[in-house]
Amino acid sequence: MRILLVEDEHEMAAWLQRALAQSGFLPEHAKDARSAEVMLQASAYDAVVMDLRLPDKHGLILLREMRNRGDITPVLVLTAQGALHDRVRGLNLGADDFLSKPFALEELEARLAALVRRSRGRQPRTLRCGPLVYDSESKAFTLDGALLHLTPREHAALAALIGRARTPVEKHQLFLQVFEQDSDSSLDAIEVVLHRLRKKLQGSDIHITTVRGLGYMLESSAPED
Repeated sequence: MRILLVEDEHEMAAWLQRALAQSGFLPEHAKDARSAEVMLQASAYDAVVMDLRLPDKHGLILLREMRNRGDITPVLVLTAQGALHDRVRGLNLGADDFLSKPFALEELEARLAALVRRSRGRQPRTLRCGPLVYDSESKAFTLDGALLHLTPREHAALAALIGRARTPVEKHQLFLQVFEQDSDSSLDAIEVVLHRLRKKLQGSDIHITTVRGLGYMLESSAPED
């Protein structure tokens, strides 16, 4: 499930990205409303998690503009405890759910999964790059029809890459989605994870390419259907 996280607080955003990635989601981060608008118009997301207190525009204004241009992506709004007025305005503007801060990660994940199920009519969703397929409901990868056995970090890295297949993913962004917030690992530790992934993909039509200055890209040499 591709999730757009609209949150200006750096530590909160970094923690949520890592936690959601470890749970099999494919989170991407927008630090303000302007970044979110660009990303929403450039890509399709399964859901948006939106903080209201953004530095350049109130989240409810961003929500209103989304709905006005016909964007029906499910939106879960993060609110301050007891902010009834935000909830009422949000419902009127097209918000799908609310979660008060502070919140439990398990509740956020459950609410996101429910939002996405409702928006899809409970139809399964898969991401594909050539013979590599990711089922976002079962959170399983298959390669040429066979189950691909991965460690949690390998799984998080490959999920992030297939979510943006054929597009480079910046090294630091990939690191944030793979390693825990309190990890003592250096940025270069992502190279070890990718090395192991490349070995497991060896002999297939799937390749993880290093794009100098841009990051890493998942691509397939198999002919398109």
